Amino acid sequence: MFFKFETDVSAIPLPDRFTFPFYYSPHPIAELAAKELQDYLKQQSDFDHNFGLDPSHKGLVIGKMFGVLVVRDLAGDLGYLRAFSGKLADSNHHYGFVPPVFDMLEEDGFYKREESTLNQLNIDIKKLENDSEYLEAIDHLEALKQKAEISIKEERKRLKQGKKERKILREKAALEYEANDADYHDYLETLSKESVQSNYRLRDAIKYWKNRVFEAQKLVQELTTPIQNLKKERKQRSSGLQNRLFSSYTFLNQKGQEKSISEIFKHSNPPAGAGECAAPKLLQYAFLYNYQPIALAEFWWGASPDSEIRKSGNYYPACQSKCKPILSHMLSATKTDPNPLLFSTEENIHIETVFEDNAIIIINKPADLLSVPGKNIKDSVLTRMKDLYPDASGPMVVHRLDMSTSGLMVVTKNLEAYRKIQRQFAERTVYKRYVAILDGHLDHNEGVIELPLRVDLDDRPRQLVCYEHGRHALTSWLKVSQSDGNTRVHFFPKTGRTHQLRVHAAHHLGLNAPIKGDDLYGHKADRLHLHAEELAFMHPFNGQRITFYKKAPF
Repeated sequence: MFFKFETDVSAIPLPDRFTFPFYYSPHPIAELAAKELQDYLKQQSDFDHNFGLDPSHKGLVIGKMFGVLVVRDLAGDLGYLRAFSGKLADSNHHYGFVPPVFDMLEEDGFYKREESTLNQLNIDIKKLENDSEYLEAIDHLEALKQKAEISIKEERKRLKQGKKERKILREKAALEYEANDADYHDYLETLSKESVQSNYRLRDAIKYWKNRVFEAQKLVQELTTPIQNLKKERKQRSSGLQNRLFSSYTFLNQKGQEKSISEIFKHSNPPAGAGECAAPKLLQYAFLYNYQPIALAEFWWGASPDSEIRKSGNYYPACQSKCKPILSHMLSATKTDPNPLLFSTEENIHIETVFEDNAIIIINKPADLLSVPGKNIKDSVLTRMKDLYPDASGPMVVHRLDMSTSGLMVVTKNLEAYRKIQRQFAERTVYKRYVAILDGHLDHNEGVIELPLRVDLDDRPRQLVCYEHGRHALTSWLKVSQSDGNTRVHFFPKTGRTHQLRVHAAHHLGLNAPIKGDDLYGHKADRLHLHAEELAFMHPFNGQRITFYKKAPF
C-alpha cells in the first residue's frame, strides 16, 4: 500500500503542518502523488469500472473521489497511500489501495450474514402480504364495511322519514279527534309503537353489521399476525445490525485513541456512507501502521454527476456532514493548517460609496467581505454600515452578494426605503448585470440557463441541481470576448438563488465552464472573477428609474 515516488522529491520542501481538509490548495508534494495516481488510472487494467471518460466503455457511468496521503514510514522514507471513496468496480478491495475501515462486503462477515437474513425476512413478508387468502380477507372486510355503512345509513334515513310522517299524522289526528276520544288515544299508541319498532330495527341492523364486520376483522387479524411478527423481527434485527455496525466502525487518531462512529455522531444518526470516503480510509491506515501524515489531496475522477459539479482531475475538500465529525476526531492529535474561513476580514478592505442620498447608499462591495455577519466572522457590509449610520432604521442590506463576489449593492437608511426596494427585488423588476471571466471557451454567443437549485445537505454551502426539490433559477448570458482559454461574459440573473451564477456557469448542463477563481465549483485563483457591474431600479421616494455602474476590477 505504501508507494514511493517515481521522481525525486528531495527538493520539495515539506509542509510544517498537515492539510486542513475542508478548505485547501494541495501542497506540491500531494499534487505529485495525485498525478502519479491519475497516470495509473489512465492506463490501468487491474479493474473494470466505467468512469465515463472513455466513450467506448459500456455500462453504468460512476465517477469517483480518490485520495492520496503523503506519509513518512518508520524508517523515515517518504511515500504515499492511495484510496477511493465507497466501492470501486463493486468491490472494497483493490491492489494498491488502502482497505475500508470496516468491510461490509466481506462474505463471511456478520453484516453480509445478517443482510441475508433480513433479505429473506423481506421475501417472507412480501409472500404473506401477497397471499390470495390474505388479500381476499382484506377485500371482504372492506366490502362488508361499505355495505354496513350503506345499510345503516338507509335505516337511519327511514327512521328519520318515519318520524317526520308520524309527526304529521299526530297533528292531523289532533284536528280530527276530541282530546278525550278513546280512538284518538289508541291511534297515538299505535304511532308510538311504530316509533319504537323503527328504533329496534336500527339497533338490530347496527348489531348485525357489527358482528359481521367483527368476524371479518378477526380473520384479517389472524392472517396479519404472522406478518406483524416478521416485521417486528425485521425491525429488531435491523436495529441490532445497525448498532453492531456502528460499534465496528472505529476511527483512530495519531495517538492511537479510538472512537466509534456512534460516539462521533452521538447527537444524531450517522449519515449513510459515513467513514467510507477516501480521507478517513487513508488516515485510518496511516495511524494503524504508524505512518506520519504529511499532506492530503482528494480529487474527482470521471464524468460529473447530473446534480453535483465535479470536474475530472479537480481537487475537492472533504465533505461537511459525513467527514467533518470523523476527521475532527482523527486529526485531533495532529497539527493542521488553520481554518482560513475563521479569519476575520482585514480592516483595510475599503467599501467604496458610489452614490448616497437621504434614503439609499449604493456601495461597491469588495471581494472577500461578507454581506451580513457569518457564524464565525462578524465583519461585513451590514456591521460596517451600522457603524457608519447609527441612526438608520430597518434591515439596511436589501440584497446580498456572495463573500467572494464584488460589485454594486443597495443599502437603505430607513425601513420605508428598504421595503419599497426589497419589493422590487421580490417582483424581479430590478435590472442586474454581472460580468465574469470563465475558465474555458464557449461555443455559443448567448443563451438562457434554467437549472433548479438547492443546498447540498451533506456539504453546505455547496448547491446542487435538483429537479425534485430545487428552487427555480433562471439566468440569461451574453458572450463579450474570448481569448487565452478564458471567456468574458455578462450574466443577467432573473432569480437570486445562492451561488446561482457560479453553478449555472460550472455545471455541465449549464455553460460547463466555471468562473475563474471559483474555489467551490472550479479552480482557486487570486479571487473569484465575478462582479456586479450594473444595477437599475425605481428610487423609493421620487419614483425615478436610476441606474448605477461600477467597472469590474479585472
